Amino acid sequence: MSAEIISIPRANLHEQVTSRLRQMLVEGRIAPGAKLNERELCEALDVSRTPLREAIKSLAAEGLVELVPNRGAIAVALADEDVRHTFEVMGGLEALSGELAAQRITDEELAEIRAMHYEMMAAYTRRDLSAYYSLNARIHNAINAAAKNPVLTATYDRVNARLQALRFRSNQDGEKWKSAVREHELMVEALGRRDAKALREVLASHLKNKLAVVLEQLHEQKGGKPRNRRTR
Repeated sequence: MSAEIISIPRANLHEQVTSRLRQMLVEGRIAPGAKLNERELCEALDVSRTPLREAIKSLAAEGLVELVPNRGAIAVALADEDVRHTFEVMGGLEALSGELAAQRITDEELAEIRAMHYEMMAAYTRRDLSAYYSLNARIHNAINAAAKNPVLTATYDRVNARLQALRFRSNQDGEKWKSAVREHELMVEALGRRDAKALREVLASHLKNKLAVVLEQLHEQKGGKPRNRRTR
């Protein structure tokens, strides 16, 4: 693992360290299944071990890190069946978010989502995957927020945290990334029409397609070996 030195302001140190470490996990700079090396991370993030350990605990609560007795913190690696089950639940949550958002979204919220979509398209044109994914996630979160259901949002956030790294990686294939962008265009169009049925369907299809891409990538990574049913 290698990472550039990142200078972090002392204000809001915990949030800053957590955000930076989350980004490293999501973008694969810390590989799934890898142990988090505290010394290397302290150097990379330019912090002491206390705020780093606090950040690790926060990310463990989110589901991105697993705290293993006698081994320390491990970047979560999901087995195929775990991935399938989690994406199935996430697809339902995304679909419900879209349906409710189409019914409840305000003009201001819609304008903000459209603005983020234009920024995301610019990032796609530059092939800036990091910026694209950040905006992509913000759009999905904004649709969920527009549903105005706090129980749905709490469940959505908890389940989605387990999938962030896989959702990021699913865009690394050029053609599949292009297809995902088209699906986002359909989302914004349906939202603009306040078409609850159409938005529910495109979001459900979007997550189903993501699952297919992720499972294909995991299978290729294992060299075509039989799929492991246990979380490593």
